[in-house]
Formats: sequence, C-alpha cells, structure tokens
Amino acid sequence: MLTCLLLANIDSFAQDNVLDQYIQYAFSSNKGLKDQHFQLTKSVMALQEAKSLFGPNVAFLGNYTKSHGGRTIDFPIGDIMNPVYSSLNQLTNSHNFTSLNNVNVQLNPDNFYDAKLRASLPLINAEIYYNQKIKKEQINQQQAAVNVYKRELVKNIKTAYYQYYQAAEAVDIYNNALALINENIRINESMVRNGIRNNTALYRARTEKEKTDADINKAMNARQNAKAYFNFLLNRGLEEEISLDSTLLQLPGQLPGKGINDREELQQYKSATNSYRLNEQLQRAYLIPKLSTFIDLGSQGVGTRFDKDTRYYLFGVNLEWNLFASHKYKYKIQQAANDVQSITNSAAQTTDLLQLQVYETLNDYQTALKNFKTAQSQLAFAERYYHDQLKVYKEGQLLYIELLDAQNQLTGAQLQTTMAQASVQTAYAAVERAQASYNINNNNQ
Repeated sequence: MLTCLLLANIDSFAQDNVLDQYIQYAFSSNKGLKDQHFQLTKSVMALQEAKSLFGPNVAFLGNYTKSHGGRTIDFPIGDIMNPVYSSLNQLTNSHNFTSLNNVNVQLNPDNFYDAKLRASLPLINAEIYYNQKIKKEQINQQQAAVNVYKRELVKNIKTAYYQYYQAAEAVDIYNNALALINENIRINESMVRNGIRNNTALYRARTEKEKTDADINKAMNARQNAKAYFNFLLNRGLEEEISLDSTLLQLPGQLPGKGINDREELQQYKSATNSYRLNEQLQRAYLIPKLSTFIDLGSQGVGTRFDKDTRYYLFGVNLEWNLFASHKYKYKIQQAANDVQSITNSAAQTTDLLQLQVYETLNDYQTALKNFKTAQSQLAFAERYYHDQLKVYKEGQLLYIELLDAQNQLTGAQLQTTMAQASVQTAYAAVERAQASYNINNNNQ
C-alpha cells in the first residue's frame, strides 16, 4: 500500500505530514515532471557536446579514383630527344640510344587511392567558446523550468487533495442529513400511529429522503472524480485510496510573507537574458580569427601499392579571418541586441505580472479566511436553530415544513463550512505558489 511505503520512508523527508509525502511521491512519479527532467538531461548532454568541440578530432579519410578520358597533357619528348639519340648512335656507331615516343598524360588520376588519418585541433575559436557558455545558461534555464513545474504540481496536488477532502466531507454531511430524515420519518410514523399528525408530514419526509439519496449519489460521484484526479497527478491507479489527515485542515499560523524574488520564472528570464547577451557577444566576435591545426598521416599510390614512397605526412595550420562581409555581421549584431532588449522587456513585464499574482492571491486568501469564519458562525446558529425546532416539533407545536427548513439550513451550513474551509487551504496553496515558498528541494530528485 502506498501509504505504508511513504510512512516507511518518512525519515528521508523533512516534512512529515501525509500531504507532503504525497508531494514527494509525485516528484518521483509524475510523468509531466519526468518529461521536464528529460529536457534537462538533454541540455546537460548539449553542454557536454559543446565542451567536446575544444578537444582534438581524429578522422579517417580515403578515396579511390578510376577514370578514363578527359583532358590530357602532351609532352613531345620523342620530338625533342630522338634527334639527339640519333646523333649519339652515329657517334658511337651503336644502337644504345633507342628512340622515344611522345608522351600523352591523362590529367584525371586513374586507379589512384589516397587514404589518411587526420587529427585536427581548434586553437582559437570564439564560436566554440561562446557556444559553451550559452549551453550552460540553457541548463540553468531548464533547471528553473523543472522547478516551475514542481511548484505548479505542488499547488495542483494540494488543491486536488483539499477538493477530495471536501467531497468526502460532503458525502458524510449528506449521510448525516439522511440519518436525521430517517429519524424524522420514525417520529412522524409514531405520531401518525398515535393520531397526533396526519400522513402529510410523513409523505414529505419520505420525499425528502429520496432527494437526499440523490444528493448522496452526486456527492459520491464528485468524491470519486476528485480521487481520480488526485491519483492522476501522482501517476497512480485512479482507484487508489487516499489517506485523509484532519490536522491539515487547521488554519495556517501565518502566511509565508515572501515576495517574488524566489520565483523560478525570473530565474528562467535571467538565464535567457544571459544567453541572448552571450549571443550578442558571439556576433561581435566575428573579428576574432579562427585558428586551428591539423596533421595527416596517409598513403597515396596507384593500385594496391603501399611502401615508403607512397606513405606521407602533412602538417598545417588553418587561419580564417573575416574582414568584410557586406555588413552581414553588422545586421546580426543588431538582431542580437534587439533580442536582448526584447527579453529584458519580457522579464520586466513578467515581474509585474508575478507581483500582481501575489497581490491577488493574498487578497483571495484573506477573503477565504473571512468567509470561513462567517460560515462557522452560520453553522453554529443553524445547529442551535435546528435543535430548538426539533424540540418544539416533538412537542407537536411546529409544522414539519418548518422543521425541514431548519434541517436544510443545517445541511447547507455544514456544506458551506466545508467548502469555505477547503477554500482557505487552496487559497493558501495559491499564495505559497505565488511566493515560491514551498521547499521543493526537500527530496531526492
């Protein structure tokens, strides 16, 4: 059972109430949160990739060429040397110097291979440097996104928990109302048998019983749906039982009393702003030359020939220095600067919205608290009024319709008090969310 599992691991949590344990469980099981962690892992891998660009790269390169036709170079070696060879043969009275044919060389290499290992290493590259810094900021941004999701999940879980609690209480209230109606039916049946009253009150009581049965069915359906939604947030079976802790309904001692400085949304904007500023610096760094070095170890030859004459090495240094590009980089810099201004403006706007959210949630909480206290007073009056009316009714001095009205007022007051109590708790959860005051790091995630 989940509750037993949570209680067995209670020492690993600083927060020890049932609801906090459910929240910790959700941090490890909620699918939406897992997706956020996947995105964070992706960002970490992207940073590792950016770091690897500073290291050496070794690659095997090879090609083989088979050709026929195409351009040629004519070299008249025969026309040049044959007269000389002929004169030498006459002088030496021999045939030692044979005549040569003119040479026709095909430019395209035929049956030629070139295979090599190339090791390269960047020495100066501003693009790699700034790209790594941007990836670090993206990790910070994604970590903030994970925490934003966690805080929203906490709020949703708390709201769902109190909604389920309210729905469960509503079922109990209607069952209690049904018990009162059954008692009224028993009293009316006794009065009818004793000739004190006629059947009218009895029929009305039985009608009210049917109505209350329907209310119970609706309340049970609402409770079942609330349970399913809560379990959905925890990625559990929809029918899993939920442990209810009445101590969680106690009014909070005080509000968190924090502002918006800890809101992860602002951290996201801070990291995003840093990324855009780094991108602007990257665009401005086009004047910094790119310098790299390489060495090739390979072999070139015809056919399958491989010996000391085909083997070679080649070492070099590459330099790329952009001096003019028709103002391309000028416009890139302007775009990057505009992005910085845009994200800065968005961050300021979000700050204003978050401050408004804190203001509204605080007002909502104060209103919910006042409504709860009012509902408590109404409930106290309704209970006294019902008991007084029931006493008078048993004495035969009150119409049943008046007793039924008192009973309905009592049931309504009980439901209203339960709703107001849940509203206080959900309003507090909203304040907690707006001020980012819940300790989301108190887990193993």
